[in-house]
Amino acid sequence: MHLPDILLVHGAWHGSWCWELVTAELRRLGRTAHAVDLPSSGSPAGLHEDAEVIRHAIAAIDRPVAVVGHSYGGFPVTEATAGSAFVTRVVYLAAWVPEAGTSISEAAGMPEFEAEFVPPPPDAVARFYDDVDPVLAERAAAMLRPQSARSATDRLRGAGWLTIPSTYLVCDNDKTMPPASQEEMAARASSVHHLPSSHSPFLSVPADLAALLDQVTLDQARVRS
Repeated sequence: MHLPDILLVHGAWHGSWCWELVTAELRRLGRTAHAVDLPSSGSPAGLHEDAEVIRHAIAAIDRPVAVVGHSYGGFPVTEATAGSAFVTRVVYLAAWVPEAGTSISEAAGMPEFEAEFVPPPPDAVARFYDDVDPVLAERAAAMLRPQSARSATDRLRGAGWLTIPSTYLVCDNDKTMPPASQEEMAARASSVHHLPSSHSPFLSVPADLAALLDQVTLDQARVRS
């Protein structure tokens, strides 16, 4: 039996580069992993363009695939997986699990953005990478790009988690998305697991995250851990 591929989708301000350590660990486990660059990070594109990039990636893989969305990435992953015949599971990593018709600005109670882009937070190291090696954390913060404001205001046009098995990975020491909020969103998932990490386990505990992704993308049991 062919193991499902794993498609990794980053969050706001980031890029596919943030998955490099996890991709290497997944390959050591015998898994095939892919990562995409969302156009809303660094260009004026919005949520729907991000979802289209994910759809194209799923189609290009052209075989069973589990799709992982981190943080904001939960929004375009939710839209892109709706109606897909290839997606075996959606994994939300400290991510939004939104309902169709909502936007991230509404879900998060954000104010209206006057500018076209939202710059990376000035406290990115403390906010995203507080348990990451300091040198790696500074390097990651330097690679962050402005995020399109439209990605926060576009409304979701579909929700894959309604029909596709889903797993939520709660980051217990997250300073960006409070674990209590993650638990609320995880109630929509088929199963829930926990990582003792900050908002960015792909940099702080890549081997642990890869092992968990390996497990949950094969486990079809829908029992809350």
